[in-house]
Amino acid sequence: MGKLPVGLQVYSVRDYAEKDLLGTLKKIKEIGYDFVELAGLYGHSAEEVKAALDEAGIPALSAHVPLVELEADMEKTVADYVKIGCKFIAIPYLPDDLRPNTPGFDKVMSLIPQIGKVCNEHGVTLLYHNHDFEFVKVDNGQYALDYMYDTVSADLLQTELDCCWVKVAGEEPVEYIAKYANRCPVVHLKDFYKEGNPENLYELIGIDPGEKKKEEGRFEFRPVGFGMQVMPEILDAAVANGAEYVVVEQDVSVGRTPIEAVTMSRKYLELLGF
Repeated sequence: MGKLPVGLQVYSVRDYAEKDLLGTLKKIKEIGYDFVELAGLYGHSAEEVKAALDEAGIPALSAHVPLVELEADMEKTVADYVKIGCKFIAIPYLPDDLRPNTPGFDKVMSLIPQIGKVCNEHGVTLLYHNHDFEFVKVDNGQYALDYMYDTVSADLLQTELDCCWVKVAGEEPVEYIAKYANRCPVVHLKDFYKEGNPENLYELIGIDPGEKKKEEGRFEFRPVGFGMQVMPEILDAAVANGAEYVVVEQDVSVGRTPIEAVTMSRKYLELLGF
């Protein structure tokens, strides 16, 4: 198995970052991560974040940037992340009114190529980070995720496959990484444990589900290598299909602190040679 640089999605330790961004970045570096993927600037300017990264000695390779921020001012938003040093900008999530099979999805499909063009002009690659709701069929019978990548050309949109949500949707991460060979430069490594058919998964990541459904199962995010995912196969697929980086993300930590969880993930990946 080859080796890819391993990053941490700062969202995994967001409570620490909100209180002490520099100290958190130093800790991530100390744990052994090669880079970070940002999820917000925690009240700092782009220049301040870049200074903190430099002082901590760890780069920000990529950033999750909400679609609403990109739409509001594409040029400035992209330029800010270029100042920070990001090579990739990922659209991280779609709210209910912009998801597939809603009227707002047409707006998403119109905006993505525009954002991709601005990213290209700044030397940045646009990614899309999936959840499970993109695995619904659209009018032509495709999954919405596949429709997106068939509709928007690869020069304007690449994929950041989140292995957890692919699996939760009922598909195999290894197969999806292979399906988008050489179009998936960043793979999200996320592990979990699932029993039955839990309904309120998004409540776990701080999103109000509205009317709660009756739970008929159990779901828990886990450190990489400590859940149900077959991580060696996922990593093999990432290497074999042209991925350049892998990113650890754990939305919620149960039974241990987030720092303890991301440390466990990093040590597990080191055992596999990453």
